[in-house]
Amino acid sequence: MRFRRWHRPEPYCDTSRKRAAFHRKQRLEREALPLFADQIADGQHGVDEEMVRRAVWWGEAERERRSQRAASWHKARGRLFALPDALRATVRSLWRECPYPADPVSLLDLLHQIAVGRVDPHRPPWKFHPEVKARITPDPSRFDAAFRLIGHRKIGGGPKTTAADEFLFCGNLGSGLVFLRSRVCLIERHESFYTSSNHRLRDSKVGSGGHYVEIEVTGDCPDADLATIQRIAQAADTRPVVVRRAARSSGRSASTGDAEPAPAPQSERGDGDFVTG
Repeated sequence: MRFRRWHRPEPYCDTSRKRAAFHRKQRLEREALPLFADQIADGQHGVDEEMVRRAVWWGEAERERRSQRAASWHKARGRLFALPDALRATVRSLWRECPYPADPVSLLDLLHQIAVGRVDPHRPPWKFHPEVKARITPDPSRFDAAFRLIGHRKIGGGPKTTAADEFLFCGNLGSGLVFLRSRVCLIERHESFYTSSNHRLRDSKVGSGGHYVEIEVTGDCPDADLATIQRIAQAADTRPVVVRRAARSSGRSASTGDAEPAPAPQSERGDGDFVTG
C-alpha cells in the first residue's frame, strides 16, 4: 500500500535564528502595550529557559504526532478491509495511482468519498473518461466517408478462372450499424468468369460491360438508408450496382448456409444499358 514514511525523531535544535525570533516576539508584546511595557517585561522569561522548555515539549509533541498518525493508519486499514473483496482490490489499485498525498487522512477521505457515492471507484474523477459515441454519417456524399473496409476474401475461381474479391464494409447512417458485403457478379449467368480478380467497388474499370456489383446489406436499414447506399455506391463505381437486404435463411438454406443469388439487373432499353436495381 502506498504511504509516506514519517521522518525519524530528532532532538530539538537550538539555533541563533530561533533565539532572535523569541527576542523579537517579546519585544513586539511590549511595544503592543507601551503603557504596560514594564509589567509585561516582568512576566517574560529568558531565552535559555524557553529553549529548555521547547526541548522537553518537542519530544512529547513528536511522540503524540506519531501516535495519532499510527492510529489514523489503523483506522483507514480497518475501513479498507471491511469492504468486499472485489471493491477492496479496486480501491487498493485506485490508491496506488491517485494524486492524493500518501497519508492516512487522504486514504480516509477517499474511503469516505466512495462510501457516500461522490467518487466512483471504477471511474475516478482524476482520469479522463471520453464519452463513447457511435460514428454516424447521416447524409454522406461519398461511399468512403460513410463506410469503412473491415474484411476481404477471395471467392470462386478454378483452373481457368480467377477468384473474385468479396469486401465487407461497416458503417452507421443513423439507424444503427450496418454491414455491406460487396461482390462482383456476372450479368449473364452462363458466362465464365475470365476477368481479373481486382473487382473493387472503387477505381475498377475491368469488366465494366459484363458485370455488376452486388451489395448485400445486413442490419437495421430502412428504405431511406437503402436508397442512400444505392446512390453513393453507384457514384463510386461505373458498373451497375444492385443493393438489397440480406435474405434471412430458413429451411434448407439455413441448414446448408446457401443463400439465393440476387437477380441480375434488367435492361430497360435496347441499346444494352443496364439500370441499377
